[in-house]
Amino acid sequence: MVEITRISSKGQVTIPIELRKYLNLPEGSKVAFVLDEKTGRVYIANSSMLALKEVQTAFEGEAEKLGIRDESDVAAFLKSER
Repeated sequence: MVEITRISSKGQVTIPIELRKYLNLPEGSKVAFVLDEKTGRVYIANSSMLALKEVQTAFEGEAEKLGIRDESDVAAFLKSER
């Protein structure tokens, strides 16, 4: 999908409705602009989803290290930490 929009005198752009729907961006949402320096392309993402993916990547493998395999292990871990 390719959508074209203009940049206002204040540097603002309107994200086309189809892209807002696809990215789940209701009014007031924050977006992230990500530059791929290798290609020179700029990507726009729902900043909440981007942050969640970064957290998931950062914690990848930690559950296994703690011996957490299912919900009962999570409950036991939380109980021990409280």
